[in-house]
Amino acid sequence: MLTIGVSALPREDVVRIQNIVRAYDDFTEENDPHQEHDFGSFALNNVTYYWKIDYYDAECQMGSDDPADPGKTTRVLTILRADEY
Repeated sequence: MLTIGVSALPREDVVRIQNIVRAYDDFTEENDPHQEHDFGSFALNNVTYYWKIDYYDAECQMGSDDPADPGKTTRVLTILRADEY
């Protein structure tokens, strides 16, 4: 999912942001203490962006009761500008 603020960017910026998220590996004990790798942040053109993964039940009605089970979980990746949070 892309928020309105990300979707409104020029196509080349959106592609660049998506590539940054795909390659993201800046996980540390400080920013990922549970080693879930489900959130990250970065700056591009002096704008801070976040990405996060949410774990919903199979029908996307509420949080999954077992996020590790792909049969019970729908994972949604959202990319947003920090000022949209």
